[in-house]
Amino acid sequence: MPRGWPVTLADGGVRLRPLRRADEAAWMRLRAVNAAWLEPWDATSPEPVTGRRPTFGQFVRTLDRQARSGTSLPFAVELDGELVGQLTVSGITYGSLYSASIGYWVAQHVAGRGVTPTAVALATDHCFDTLGLHRVEINIRPENAPSLRVVEKLQFRDEGLRERYLHIQGVWSDHRSFALTTEEVPGGLLARWHRTRADRP
Repeated sequence: MPRGWPVTLADGGVRLRPLRRADEAAWMRLRAVNAAWLEPWDATSPEPVTGRRPTFGQFVRTLDRQARSGTSLPFAVELDGELVGQLTVSGITYGSLYSASIGYWVAQHVAGRGVTPTAVALATDHCFDTLGLHRVEINIRPENAPSLRVVEKLQFRDEGLRERYLHIQGVWSDHRSFALTTEEVPGGLLARWHRTRADRP
């Protein structure tokens, strides 16, 4: 198995663990209930989709293959034992770059409760400490205010606008790119996030 996978990461009631085929019913229900909240930000393919959509089992098997190859870490996000979202570390690259990207979504009913920043901090520390990566980036639509709050809370550095960066809902869409390198969080991002929360009035 690749370095750092499979793994479970936890802080308080927030837990990251591998996404499983057994998650299908809860995952599908979560996506259906939160469709209006999530679909405006969903990535799409610029090529016409033909044939049947992949089943959930096929989706998980694809993610598992990517995890075994060391290019991706597909996590389920739980809060107090309940599936509430997904976080994926993707594009894991070594060589002269040692970098990865983080993408995530959570159900609307847990938004604003610190779940996503905690999950991102857990994954970022895992990338730095266990995978030995140097840089982690997050790319966000400029209109996605809740997601922008996540990187603001975690103090990711704004690296500017990437024009027509990803295909979202049928359109090549601009994204703002945010990043951290390991030198910026010598004590770990989770520890800094805890200090930030403690200092808030």
